[in-house]
Amino acid sequence: MAAMYWREETTMSATAETGKIDSTNRDPNLRWLYVALVTAAIAISYFDRQTISVAIAAIQRTIPISNEQFSYLQTGFLLAYAALYAIGGRMLDKLGTRLGFTLIMLWWSLACMLHGFAGSFAWLLVMRLLLGMGEGGAFPAATRVISEWLPAPERATAMGCINAGTAVGSLLAPPLIGLVLIYSGWRAVFFSAGTIGLAWVLLWAVLYRSGPDGASDNLIAARQIAEQLSFREIIALRSVQGLVLAKFLSDSAWYFMLFWLPKYLYDARGFDIKHVSYYAWIPYAASGIGSFLGGWCSSRLLRSGRTLNFSRKLVLGINAAMMPAVMLVTHVPVSYALVLFSIAFFAQQSWSGLIMTIPADVFPLSAVGTVSGLVGFGGSIGGAIFGLIAGALLGHGFSYTVLFTAIGTFHLLGFLVLMYVGGEIQPLRIEDLTKIESHA
Repeated sequence: MAAMYWREETTMSATAETGKIDSTNRDPNLRWLYVALVTAAIAISYFDRQTISVAIAAIQRTIPISNEQFSYLQTGFLLAYAALYAIGGRMLDKLGTRLGFTLIMLWWSLACMLHGFAGSFAWLLVMRLLLGMGEGGAFPAATRVISEWLPAPERATAMGCINAGTAVGSLLAPPLIGLVLIYSGWRAVFFSAGTIGLAWVLLWAVLYRSGPDGASDNLIAARQIAEQLSFREIIALRSVQGLVLAKFLSDSAWYFMLFWLPKYLYDARGFDIKHVSYYAWIPYAASGIGSFLGGWCSSRLLRSGRTLNFSRKLVLGINAAMMPAVMLVTHVPVSYALVLFSIAFFAQQSWSGLIMTIPADVFPLSAVGTVSGLVGFGGSIGGAIFGLIAGALLGHGFSYTVLFTAIGTFHLLGFLVLMYVGGEIQPLRIEDLTKIESHA
């Protein structure tokens, strides 16, 4: 049974890949510079995907868009995002991190700029598809950077920092987009966002280099075996299936909150563009704090002598237990609702950073992009499906209360999946990889 490959070992054996990695030859200044660069890329990606959510009221004055059509725009983005998450992860394993991330960022930055030429709902839908295609490779690339440059005890902290980029982008989106909307109109929002992405591409191409290889002979052999594993063989692992299903559930909640929070404030709380600019950033700020603290706490547990399995799952369980707070959003005044959103955003992004660290904890570098891509694929499909359900329910007269009640349960279900389907979180050894290959 594939879940048995996630076996319990001591913390000191919980290295980056299946063998020991000498971290002394990994320049700390370079590795944290690259973490900062990737954090900036993730911030840009979340800023770009939030453009249409924050600017929707202004866009609707030019292009009529119903609630159901709005859900189609988000679902179109997520379906393309999901498909390229999986394919992009595999592509990164083949092309390498530097070239792969360059092409990915170039694609989505141009797609973002093209939103500004929209004259119809159909154009916006096509551009959302193109944007999703580009952004789908961002987190697999980030996970590969972590695997290339960071030793195991620093990984969760680094991924927490990178995942905090989601908060930075989402936090900056409401006030900055609101400012551009007031002074330049909604088309300028997309042109400006795309230009920032193109500037990042130039910086990345100049600065990034592949990590130094301090791998042992066993680690090199493990990478070679993992590189030969097919998509089917990787998907067949229960450890991978557990991660994919947990991400499917948790991201159903996350993408609903991410894409629908501004619209909820417009529709249900009577906010205008200025009010959204003033207040909608608060939950996103909380998500950034959660991203960093979740990773830091897990890394601290690992350094204190706890097992990798315990260090990851304890924090994930605490995060899941915090999520039902969002069920109360529609029952309290708007100031308290923003506090509840902040708790949920904090817990979700702490959870997300750790989930996306696990592929680097368990798999050799040659498979990290593929596995993280599959995990992200599951999350995006969950978000797409629930987004359609949300749009249909709201279009047929259901209230936001039903939706917030549902998403308050998803992380708890996801944690149960990790516990009972995923098995122990531990690095795969060369013997395990050989068994997987021989049983295919």
